[in-house]
Amino acid sequence: MNRIDERFNKLKQENKKALVTFLTVGDPNIEVSRQAVYAMQEEGVDLIELGVPFSDPSADGPTIQRADERALAQGTDIFKVFDLVEKIRGDIEIPMVFLLYYNVMVQYGLEKFFERCRQTGIDGLIIPDLPYEESDEIKEFTEKYGVYQINLVSPTSKNRIKDIAENSNGFLYCISSLGVTGEKSSFSTNFNEFVGTIKKYSRIPALVGFGVSNGKQVKDLTEYFDGVIVGSAVVKAIAEGDSTEERLNNLREKIKDLRTGLE
Repeated sequence: MNRIDERFNKLKQENKKALVTFLTVGDPNIEVSRQAVYAMQEEGVDLIELGVPFSDPSADGPTIQRADERALAQGTDIFKVFDLVEKIRGDIEIPMVFLLYYNVMVQYGLEKFFERCRQTGIDGLIIPDLPYEESDEIKEFTEKYGVYQINLVSPTSKNRIKDIAENSNGFLYCISSLGVTGEKSSFSTNFNEFVGTIKKYSRIPALVGFGVSNGKQVKDLTEYFDGVIVGSAVVKAIAEGDSTEERLNNLREKIKDLRTGLE
């Protein structure tokens, strides 16, 4: 069974909501990323989203764009990201997924890429520029290697939600509102309507991301969703330290804040 399914089955049995955190691998360097992953697991995160740095991250706002730039300047690429995952996987029990852009996979070689995911222990892929309607391009590999494509749905998906929800694995990544990633002070989406449509068709958890940044928002949003995904706020916490120790302390404090919304 995929680790994602195992984790969410356990959370369901315990009647708990999920906390997913994101970091850009290589920002500010690979060693900090390695220690950050360990810190996330120690602080009780349920799933870790590893951002593969890319030169044109079209779905991401300024915080993650700058993190990608810093990581790329350090020479971080998909090969170094895979090497990191391979080194830490034996110590990390929770699921890990990549957030990356399709061109990275194509340049690597699709089957070779999926084979490497299985070898290193990557459980799923979030690919912002490969919509559900084009997922047949990788379907044979997701099935062959047991690596889930995590599909995105947004409030504007409307008639697409049924097809996406009925044919997805792992969890649904629900976009909180229009626009790119980044911390938001409030949300205008009608979540009752949005989640109601999703739950009508979905057999897997629905998690919300894009803009979630503090414990109060986590509490409010988990009234509707099965969990939250936090990206920019976590990336910002790691970026705001001068030393590795300070960066990791910032990260731990941010996760503790987020977890207050789940208690």
